[in-house]
Amino acid sequence: MHLRTLVEVVTLGSFAAAANRLGYTASAVSQQMTSLEQHVGLPLFERTARSAHPTEAARAMVRASNSIFAGLEAVLEAARGAHEVTSSEVTVATYDTLARAVLRGVYEDPEIRGSGIRLRVEIHNPSIAVRTISSGDCPDIAFVYRFSGSGLAWPPAMRQLDFGRDRYRVVAPAAWELDAAGPPSAEVLSDIPWVLHHPGTSDAIAVDSAFRSAGIRARAMGHSDNFDVAMELAAAGAAAAFVPEIVTTGIPAGARVVDVPSLDLARDVHALVSPSAPGPATNAVLSAIRRAMPGPTRARPSVPAAEPEARPEPAH
Repeated sequence: MHLRTLVEVVTLGSFAAAANRLGYTASAVSQQMTSLEQHVGLPLFERTARSAHPTEAARAMVRASNSIFAGLEAVLEAARGAHEVTSSEVTVATYDTLARAVLRGVYEDPEIRGSGIRLRVEIHNPSIAVRTISSGDCPDIAFVYRFSGSGLAWPPAMRQLDFGRDRYRVVAPAAWELDAAGPPSAEVLSDIPWVLHHPGTSDAIAVDSAFRSAGIRARAMGHSDNFDVAMELAAAGAAAAFVPEIVTTGIPAGARVVDVPSLDLARDVHALVSPSAPGPATNAVLSAIRRAMPGPTRARPSVPAAEPEARPEPAH
């Protein structure tokens, strides 16, 4: 593990670049290199206050590593061949909104039910899934999402499959009738309460940027990273929410999706497949997940309130 990290550091020229490629932090890479130096008993980097340059010993280790990794790959290939013949268990790591949308369909898929494949499911947010992969504790399939420009990266050994884009949609109390006269303006959307992500998270940063680009000054009545809770607050008439389209398949009565063309945000969904995953079983699970993925969603008809609610007055 540390030798692979050394190869990336020497090849890319810095701890930070290697950390980005491998999904670590720069400090974690530095700690690995210190541990490797202690193990080999030689200095591998000449460190200054601003940089670390590989020594000739480090470069020699990198040159010699090619044959080591080639031999290791041959060993792994033999293991994969045996694994594909004998294994029918597939481990899937996914984030909660995708799990809620597809897992029941996958378990009920006739091709999975009749195949003898055993599914093992782990729920992680994407950053934790990538750290798990980078640490070597790799699931057969890991589903992650990232926003355009996101720094989230994973080891190049993982095979990346694209599963489309999950567009964000505005969900608001049906009684507000925000789009009665067409798509609501930025002024109208700045005048209502919102339930937003907790500040500082990667999702919150992406959502805040989308609001700013649309000229919307979103006023928070509360914070929640749980999209089901956010939609329930919309159904209760308390606030609007900005949520991935995949969760709107379960929109509660009393809330509806409002089309806001100027508010543009989507996250790209990827499946990362381990090189050691059992081929036929893994492909069958991936196909079942594609079949279970919801298409473009529309809000279900909501039950109108007995007494229509007025849109809340702006705070002063």
